[in-house]
Amino acid sequence: MSLLWIFGWLLAVRLFEVVISGLHRRALLARGGREFFPASFQRIALMHGLFIAALALESFPWIIPLDLLSYACLAVLAGLQVGRWWCMAALGENWNVRIIVVPGEGRKRTGPYRWIRHPNYLLVVLEFVFLPLLMRAFITMAVFSIANLLLLRQRIRLEEMALAHDAAARAMVGREA
Repeated sequence: MSLLWIFGWLLAVRLFEVVISGLHRRALLARGGREFFPASFQRIALMHGLFIAALALESFPWIIPLDLLSYACLAVLAGLQVGRWWCMAALGENWNVRIIVVPGEGRKRTGPYRWIRHPNYLLVVLEFVFLPLLMRAFITMAVFSIANLLLLRQRIRLEEMALAHDAAARAMVGREA
């Protein structure tokens, strides 16, 4: 079965996310939001671009067998995509590929964020395993899964610092009142 379509799907989803994120960014900044660590977005975008390119190169000619592994991977990937859309819906306008904090709003605890601090990142980590597994791109899976984990570890630390900055500012305002 040819999986050339998967690359079109990946690019379309990532482009959709960047467009939605841009709309949300403008709205968040209009509400007084502040962007933290803007270079972190560029590193993530570069990682995703290199991942898709490596996946395409290693899995060429993009034909895989119709077996249990293929069907299982496709089912898991469909579930992961639904989960990512749930994360986006749960955060609403606050969902973004950039780190933007609106003062006073604090951490969101809706949808999957009630149980997991960073569910979207967990889903992306799983995508970086199941996409290469589906495409039988084992080198891409090994290299980019590790690189993605390291990058997301740094990204989560930066997000936590931005949220802590907001919490500290709210505490200072509370003491001044």
